[in-house]
Amino acid sequence: MEAASFLDHWRLVPDRLRAQLPTADEWLTSAKTFAAAMLALYLALAAGLPRPYWAMATAYVVSSPLTGATQSKGLYRLIGTLLAAFIAVLVVPLLVDTPMLLSLFIATWVGVLLQLSFRDRMPSNYVYMLSAISLPMIALPVVQAPEQVFAIAVARCEEIFLGTACAALVSALVLPGRAAPALEGRFSAWFDDAADWTAGVLLGEAAARRAVSVHRLAGDVLALDQLINHLRHDSDNRDAVRIARELRLRLSSLLPILGSLRDAVAGLRRSPAGEPAFVAALLDDVCAWMRAPLPAGAGGASATLLLRLHAFAQAEARGDPRGLQLRHVLRRLESLVQLWQDCRSLQQMLSDGRWADGWKPAFTRWRRHHQVHHHDRGLQAYAAFTAGSATFLACLFWIFSGWSDGASAVVMCAVTASFFALQDEPLAMQLNFVLANALGLVVGAVLLFCALPAAQEFVTLALVLAPFFLVAGSYLARPAFAALALGLSVTVTLNLAVADAYHPDFMPLANGCVAGIAGSIWALVWTQLARPFGARLSAHRLLRSAWNDLARTAAGRHRGDDDRLRAHMIDRLGQMMPRLAASSGAQGTEGLAELRIGLSAALLQRLRHRLRAPARLAVQRLLDALEIHYRRRLRTPVSIALPTRLTLARRLAAALGAVSHDAADAPQEALHALMEIELALLPPTPPPRLPEPSTNDR
Repeated sequence: MEAASFLDHWRLVPDRLRAQLPTADEWLTSAKTFAAAMLALYLALAAGLPRPYWAMATAYVVSSPLTGATQSKGLYRLIGTLLAAFIAVLVVPLLVDTPMLLSLFIATWVGVLLQLSFRDRMPSNYVYMLSAISLPMIALPVVQAPEQVFAIAVARCEEIFLGTACAALVSALVLPGRAAPALEGRFSAWFDDAADWTAGVLLGEAAARRAVSVHRLAGDVLALDQLINHLRHDSDNRDAVRIARELRLRLSSLLPILGSLRDAVAGLRRSPAGEPAFVAALLDDVCAWMRAPLPAGAGGASATLLLRLHAFAQAEARGDPRGLQLRHVLRRLESLVQLWQDCRSLQQMLSDGRWADGWKPAFTRWRRHHQVHHHDRGLQAYAAFTAGSATFLACLFWIFSGWSDGASAVVMCAVTASFFALQDEPLAMQLNFVLANALGLVVGAVLLFCALPAAQEFVTLALVLAPFFLVAGSYLARPAFAALALGLSVTVTLNLAVADAYHPDFMPLANGCVAGIAGSIWALVWTQLARPFGARLSAHRLLRSAWNDLARTAAGRHRGDDDRLRAHMIDRLGQMMPRLAASSGAQGTEGLAELRIGLSAALLQRLRHRLRAPARLAVQRLLDALEIHYRRRLRTPVSIALPTRLTLARRLAAALGAVSHDAADAPQEALHALMEIELALLPPTPPPRLPEPSTNDR
């Protein structure tokens, strides 16, 4: 048996190796990037710039498979460099005689600009990020000759401009990569996954349930934002941007409805009467309809499903205890069908490339609200402080050691600490940077001393460099290899230091690489010492933020737009769920329950004044109990599960009974809100396992 398993493993090796080889599109992207880099290097050499290889390195930094991303990154990098150059010219002459103050200013600049970049989720955050790391790149190498700071700053801006212009030009003229097809593919894959997950939890398809998780669905929705932001830079069709944003907002709204429907159906099946046959048939038909390809998924089948849902809802007796459960299931199925119909209609519009005049959404229960981003300002500030303090400590070591190449170490420390400052677990990416510096020394030395002597003219130089850069560039678009490939490409470019004359010298090359490696290692070590907690702390802080919002909403302290509150909660959910899934392989909660309770509590606050006195009092007592529950939850470590108190369960049952007997116009919405709270607080399915307690979480 073991021998057969071993042979099967080795038979799969060729397939695994082939999967790691670059695709045709990746080779094309690499060739375009190399062509842009060579064009930038040629123009920089022709213009007599002091460090023409910076133009070549910039082409690699800003290039992307998508034309819009390349253009936006290039523009924002140029703006960030101009800002950093202006500050360098202003500050270096003033503080060059006080190294401690200059170091403190540069470290503070790195931290403050990083904090600003964290607050901006648009591609424009690249301005702040690049300005943060460009200041030490411009200011530190000239501290021994401050009179040259203006000339160096101007030259650096010219080199950056050449690199960005060449990258944008080549990307736009040579088989431009558009965001729209990539975005359509992502949306289509998300719909397939969502349909599979829905079938898995509603129909019990184990294979579909194992293949897709709700955490993955939430993470994929969050990942769509970057592509949508790039879409407006490379698409002349403004309808496409509008459609993509509308579709993205509705995908977020689907998640709580899917979670609610899962628990409602599970509760119905566990009831004494069980699941009615017509509900089982409806679930089969809805799941089959969701899996239907376009245009069938957005056609008249949805109208038929909605008519059936309305008919069944009208037929159910309101006095029957199971009738309330049934109506809640049917209500959630109706919301799912309406939202899915809207999403598929928008998907068809995106495929057609135009907005359908006169189109009206089927799901109108929630008003559309632009995205409201949740920011953990405490963790963001701490991450920025960690990067700034690493830079400052590296400066201190350089000052007191008198290391001649210490500036290179500080620059690489700032780069390594800043690029991955907001990642929960930056160790892997920072290790890739260290490895890129080490490999850059070896590859740079081989090319410098073995290959470049044969290059007597620029065409020969390009041919000599092509094999390495084409191979390295083919992995730039792969997330698993992007940091290593980019770091290696840029490091080798800087190590070669191609200029108008060939002056090989191993010692400057070795000293510069050693300094870069030392700076990257220090950034890695300091980050691990200062931030050892990983994704778990971020997830727990997000949960505590959700609980605080729940307590405030239940207490009636939330005043304002309920749709804005919903948008904020949904955005936080998108950040929370992937982190919960990554927290040591365990989850304390899906995060959906908090969102559903928050939305229901806000709805009850709005509707309770329209209830009669007994029902209004029962709902108010429930909201008071909810506030107390989540205040207690905030005082309890996240790792410890807090059971629902009997008082809260009793008040929930009392509110359901009081509202169900109220004859006012509003109670149907209130009843569904109460049912939602019951399903979220007392789910019929067992809750996910909590992470093990950790001292870092308290």
